[in-house]
Amino acid sequence: MTADPETPEDLETWDERAVDDAAGHVYQSVAWGRHRESVGWRAHFLQFDDGFRVLALSRPWRWLPGAGAYVSRGPIPAEPPAPAASRLAAVTQWLADRGVDVVATDAERPTEAAYTDRLADLGFRQIEELQPSRHRLDLDLAAGSDEASVFGAFGSTTRNLIRQAERQGLQVRRLDARASAGGGTSEESALDGFVPATPEQEADPTELLTSCYSMLAATADRRRFRLGGRSAFLGWSTASVRAGQTIYLQVEDSAGEVVAGATFYRHGNRLTYALSGDRAELRRDHPGAVRLLVWRAIQIALREGRSTMDLGGVDVPGARRRPQEGEPAYGMLQFKESFGARWVELTGAHERVVRPLHYAAGRVASRLAGALAR
Repeated sequence: MTADPETPEDLETWDERAVDDAAGHVYQSVAWGRHRESVGWRAHFLQFDDGFRVLALSRPWRWLPGAGAYVSRGPIPAEPPAPAASRLAAVTQWLADRGVDVVATDAERPTEAAYTDRLADLGFRQIEELQPSRHRLDLDLAAGSDEASVFGAFGSTTRNLIRQAERQGLQVRRLDARASAGGGTSEESALDGFVPATPEQEADPTELLTSCYSMLAATADRRRFRLGGRSAFLGWSTASVRAGQTIYLQVEDSAGEVVAGATFYRHGNRLTYALSGDRAELRRDHPGAVRLLVWRAIQIALREGRSTMDLGGVDVPGARRRPQEGEPAYGMLQFKESFGARWVELTGAHERVVRPLHYAAGRVASRLAGALAR
């Protein structure tokens, strides 16, 4: 099996197979590849003879020849273990032939020995995650599910807080290129539970996304997790919104004051809860704001006929297991389970070191360069 570089004209339909496929992911999209190029990576759009597509990202070491590569959330898990592993092996060889010293992958595949054993045979080993979580919580949306039955299956506290938020007059502003392209009036959007972004906000979403980032930064400080820089967030989110692959939802009170916000990825057969933040000082007044956000996203997933609402992960860093009572992430686990989500074990990140000495030297050089730049 061989992989050949995709030609530029083929990128017009790239996302149809890499993102919109039932198992697709936004981190295999053209928008993601171009964004990573803007921050120093090189995007390799690779296509197999049967049309299967893989985005691989590489970054050269500082001061030394060679590079490291990352197949971000790929290859997408659209095949059984054996052919999927063979594709990864072919991509790894293609990269190695071009000077890459180490290749990492973290396709969102359910844990299965047939795949992990094959990875081990190919020289891959488990590593700590490159994304915040290894596992995730999924809310299954069976075909024919209606909003009333899905809402009725939520925990009673979650249902009550959502109803309270609606009674308080909280509204959810929706920045969504696909919804805008579909037409519809403001009155129709309001009946659907949303306030549409204004034409000015759609043309330039910077103000909305900056508001989101401010809440994310405050949340990151409180919960002590790492958040990328503002410019990178705005660059990626703007590109992804314009590609129709990210939805931004923002809760506002009746006076238009921002209460909470979240981004959601539209890919494959699911909608994914990506990043969220709120204003801690308003929680006492509006305790159901974030739950209302998630419910509105679930409504979008249902209306688009998606089979899964992916609520993201909460596994314990390092241990990569379910959080236990008393641990920091336990409350978030309870929050997501209150919507009826189930825990899904995933394979997680693996890497293959092609040239160990080059890899070790490259890591040392890159760390030293980073330290000197501070």
